[in-house]
Amino acid sequence: MVARLRGKVAWVTGAGSGIGEAAAVMLAEEGASVVLTGRRKEPLEAVAKRIKAAGGTALVKPGDLMKPTTAGKIADAIKAKFGRLDILVNNAGLNITRRSWKQLETEGIDQLIHGNLSSAMYCAIAALPLMRARKDGILIHTASMAGRVVSLLSGPGYTAAKHGLVAASHSINMEECTNGIRSTVVCPGEVATPILDKRPVPVSKQDRDKMVQSEDVGDLIRYIACLPRHVCINEVMICPTWNRGYVAAQNQGHVKV
Repeated sequence: MVARLRGKVAWVTGAGSGIGEAAAVMLAEEGASVVLTGRRKEPLEAVAKRIKAAGGTALVKPGDLMKPTTAGKIADAIKAKFGRLDILVNNAGLNITRRSWKQLETEGIDQLIHGNLSSAMYCAIAALPLMRARKDGILIHTASMAGRVVSLLSGPGYTAAKHGLVAASHSINMEECTNGIRSTVVCPGEVATPILDKRPVPVSKQDRDKMVQSEDVGDLIRYIACLPRHVCINEVMICPTWNRGYVAAQNQGHVKV
């Protein structure tokens, strides 16, 4: 099989587990040199070891992307090491357990906005100059169905931040299309990742097994990254066939299927 991303450099945030880990491994399988970022060094090193064992190239660059200066420093390191950046997978994100309006505190709001929106925008403004220099590049942002649909499940802070990320991605295409840069926002439904552990109501293993898996989204990210430069997928949704929201609506409406 041809390594479609050979010679390219991909920066994956939130790369220590879940969707980020899956995307990093799959981009490396396609020949990309992968830069791994997250707050904890140990999981990143484990992912890097996995990539290197398969013959790939991985560089661990841990950091707290909620701090405004972190992304710029990592982008500078990427430029110094590789001289280019072709792919940014903006995957870092978080949610909190006390997420409803009656529970939210100012600290929680800051976590949600900085962890899901500000950090992604910091990475985008750090990556874009490297892409403009080559008149080529793609940014792939992990948003959520919460970025398109307002519901009580995800909480108002997470929902607002993911709506912002969807808008930010589309605005990149508006400004940067003449520079050969594409931006895709991926909006998954329920995915069986560690973020589910923050749900106020625990999610059973049986339900998790029916959800979209991290590898499913990672494979979608790989597909997007491998598209020719004249193609831009602006936005895409990926959801489980057994959609718990649909099933709940059927049960409430007594729909026979």
